[in-house]
Amino acid sequence: MNEVEVSQFSEQDEQFMRRAIELARNAENEGEVPVGAVLVRDNQIVAEGWNRCIGTHDATAHAEIQVLRKAGESLQNYRLLDTTLYVTLEPCPMCAGALLHSRVKRIVFGAPDLKAGAAGTVLDLFSSQAAYHFADVESGLLEQECREQLQAFFKRRRKEQKELKRLQKEAQQKGD
Repeated sequence: MNEVEVSQFSEQDEQFMRRAIELARNAENEGEVPVGAVLVRDNQIVAEGWNRCIGTHDATAHAEIQVLRKAGESLQNYRLLDTTLYVTLEPCPMCAGALLHSRVKRIVFGAPDLKAGAAGTVLDLFSSQAAYHFADVESGLLEQECREQLQAFFKRRRKEQKELKRLQKEAQQKGD
């Protein structure tokens, strides 16, 4: 008997994550790590964002934080009750903390962050006893696409850095 895998995600979930993937391209085009995020309430996009740390010289300018700032301004409330965040990469501890403070109800992420994931991969701040608010966290939506986008970026970046070092070494040898 063939087993059919039933997705826990709806078509709308997939649509919002695809939008987050598009936003991640904006980050990549700006030389940032390609992470995009979309905050939704009542099936309507409330805010969108992507990583902007390098361009803004702001370590806190992750995609999730960008979204929380825009949503708070738009809704005139930092408490973002009954919202869902779609993000291409698992939130880090900073972003997980901000999501808890803002009372986002549901977090859906694509790829796990094997180094700094704070939604179950390395840490799980969302189920910590220290958390005073609990959110539903779901992972793996379009995981392969999200992971491949990040991997391609870092592969290209390593290649560019290697070429830059080669050119610098070549220029140094000509100067000697």
